[in-house]
Amino acid sequence: MVTLTSLHIAYIVITVAVLAALLLKKEIVLPCALGILIIGYLYKGSLIGAVQTLNNAIIHSCIELLSIIVVIALVVAMSHAMIAVGADQMLMRPVGRIIRTRNTAFWAIGLAMLIVSWLIWPSPAVALIGALLLPVASRVGLPAIWAAVAMNLFGHGAGLSSDFFIQGAPDITATAAGVDTVTVMRASLPLWAVMCITTFAVAFFLMHRDLKQNPSLATVELHDFSRTIERPRLAITIAVLIPAALLFDVGLMVRFGITGGDATALVAGTALILMSITTIADHGVRNALEIATDHLRDGFIFAIKIFAPVIVIAGFFFLGSESFAQTVLGPDARGLLSDIGLWLAEHVPLSRASIAVLETAVGAITGLDGSGFSGLPLCGALAQTFAATGSVDVATLAALGQISTVWVGGGTIIPWGCVPVAAICGIKAADLAKKNLIPVVCGLAATTIAAIILM
Repeated sequence: MVTLTSLHIAYIVITVAVLAALLLKKEIVLPCALGILIIGYLYKGSLIGAVQTLNNAIIHSCIELLSIIVVIALVVAMSHAMIAVGADQMLMRPVGRIIRTRNTAFWAIGLAMLIVSWLIWPSPAVALIGALLLPVASRVGLPAIWAAVAMNLFGHGAGLSSDFFIQGAPDITATAAGVDTVTVMRASLPLWAVMCITTFAVAFFLMHRDLKQNPSLATVELHDFSRTIERPRLAITIAVLIPAALLFDVGLMVRFGITGGDATALVAGTALILMSITTIADHGVRNALEIATDHLRDGFIFAIKIFAPVIVIAGFFFLGSESFAQTVLGPDARGLLSDIGLWLAEHVPLSRASIAVLETAVGAITGLDGSGFSGLPLCGALAQTFAATGSVDVATLAALGQISTVWVGGGTIIPWGCVPVAAICGIKAADLAKKNLIPVVCGLAATTIAAIILM
């Protein structure tokens, strides 16, 4: 028999408070920081110990997330160097040539956004795809609002929720769930496929219905974001070199079974080398010494801006894991989440269906803050909790929570998360979120059903 102590009850109450704050569309960094203080005080019995726990939890949370922060920073730095030389336009021109109708424009923009998001993250991809393909889409009659829908669903939805290449999202989820990254990625594949197919199909149907009811939408014109390329030969060379190098990395991963942190390290190192080569080729060695530093600084500013709140939030939810708690609190600390899960199994009848629905709901709620990553520690921790009952597969449940969290909070149905795409497309963020709502909800429903079957 598992007995819930004041420590367990405090953890539950704080988690509920965090969820309530999310429902009220409030930030959750302060509640999580307060939660760490309370857990630290209850465990160590002193205010000094509580303050030390707060600091140590954030430090160890940062250590857990550091590899992901670094790879995102270096990839963004590489993308800045690529954009500066004009290789981004050269890279996307072949895609522009195959867009002949608004149907092909929708799928081409979406697929291009997905691929680029996998390689350099959705936010930099917005500027890249928007600058190069939106004018092409406008010429074939695809309205700005539906071009934005394609960018959102494929990039911030499908790309960020899978994150197969950089592996940031699955790494955070897996850490909180107490399993390895590869296990979560494998479990996510069928769920991700169901989510994507359902969402894309519904969005495509709604686009046709919208255009049929409002033919004037197709006459909307977009601005031409293209820039003059001063050294086209160099731009072409870099446009070939960067994807070739990244694809070579993928080949090495497959050939030698490189996964998880090792795969992340390979991508990060390659990105830094490519950024350096591009900057030197564009500006010469002497000028590159300064400009490369600027690119690197911009990359880390971008990464820290994303992960600053995630580090604190993860610090609280990681405390539910026994290994993390023992590192922060002491060697005698227990796994709060596993204890809670066992207690639920002994006192509350839980079915696969109710667990899956709850995981999806919590994931969606945590996404209400507009951050695709801040809810991942909670969803991974909940999966570990429910898996302690022995009735569900932890990796499948964690993958479900990851998909739910990122699709809602990554920038698809939360207006404040849709701002980057809406801005470059010249539309209102609220209008874009409304267009995305029905496809994403349908996708989440189908994915939850699939998870129930797979668990």
